[in-house]
Amino acid sequence: MGGRITLDSVAEFIGFRSYSFGIRSERRLCEEVHLNLAYRWFCRLGLEDKIPDHSSFSKNRHGRFRESEAFRHLFETVLRRCMGEGLVGGEGFATDASVIKADANRQRSLPGGEFMDWKDEAKSTRAVREYLEGLEADNPVEPRGNVSLTDPAASWTAAPGGPAFHAYSTNYLIDLDAGIIVDVEATTANRSAEVESTKAMVDRVEERFNMKPHRLVGDTAYGTAPMLSWMVEDKQIEPHVPVWDKAERDDGSFGRSDFTYDADLDRYTCPMGKHLHTTGRPTADNHILYRSKNLECRDCPAKAMCCPNTPQRKVTRSIHESARDVARALSTTDAYKQSRKDRKKVEMLFAHLKRILKLDRLRLRGLSGAQDEFLLAATAQNLRRMAKWRPPMTMETVQVPA
Repeated sequence: MGGRITLDSVAEFIGFRSYSFGIRSERRLCEEVHLNLAYRWFCRLGLEDKIPDHSSFSKNRHGRFRESEAFRHLFETVLRRCMGEGLVGGEGFATDASVIKADANRQRSLPGGEFMDWKDEAKSTRAVREYLEGLEADNPVEPRGNVSLTDPAASWTAAPGGPAFHAYSTNYLIDLDAGIIVDVEATTANRSAEVESTKAMVDRVEERFNMKPHRLVGDTAYGTAPMLSWMVEDKQIEPHVPVWDKAERDDGSFGRSDFTYDADLDRYTCPMGKHLHTTGRPTADNHILYRSKNLECRDCPAKAMCCPNTPQRKVTRSIHESARDVARALSTTDAYKQSRKDRKKVEMLFAHLKRILKLDRLRLRGLSGAQDEFLLAATAQNLRRMAKWRPPMTMETVQVPA
């Protein structure tokens, strides 16, 4: 049974075993390798081979494992196997994010605007050094609320409701056929970072696997005008996403949908037949402003229902409105209704991640530590899903040597 021991084989075991069965201690895993013959066989260890100390694996994980992207390679190797088993169709993807608590004490933090000497050697942990390197690389993580002294890159958020805490977000891009995770990305816990990570994941899957979905499913957070424009115009992907739209009013007065847009004349027409024109110059937030005439609005019988507090009515239109129109049109189709049901698959993966794999709080610190944990957890989930979907081996399929 013996064999040459390698830290790589132990790394594979740590990733598979700990994140498949929710064992959160590397020390305990190393103890199990020492006692369990099956684990020794998996790690290519003989009966008398010495088990590496858990600290050796930790040091290598922060060094050459991370530099070589070993965990990304492991994740993509399992994904290719899932693709070979026919579990990835590539027609429809879904994206979503889930907030995971960071390994940071709420009591050990400072208000975002308070001065902190991060270069103090006594406080310069690995997570702090990574945070400073990110700042020096012009890729800062802007503090929100309190800043953790142990993991300053973690976001201060109350997104799930309840008291605020330090956290990261794990972002999943899944194939809708069997719910296989095709990419995963760690980000700070804020919406803009989560949306941008979806772009990065879609591009990476297309580059590495030559696979681009026909439709992308997401919640309203991914329905902003720039994101819809990226899907429709840049990637030619159908956005099965609710449009993020604050133009409608809840006070009973006319909303933008009550105004008719004429693309040829580039103008809106109000319910009373009056026209709203524009100069065509976009605002700072990439919107075109359309205005009616004061004289026409002043004597209009519907003024109280249109612009009761202003002399004229204004309507804004995004420079990406054509992409938003595509998303609105898709929202009336049967395929869109099915996509809303399919999106539950990614939500179920997050529930499994936290309740079964026990990844409701990180052990590693820093954005790179969060990325390592999320990659290993997603790998374990794909392995479990493949084992569940793959048909069991029968006696007819077993090759018996003559």
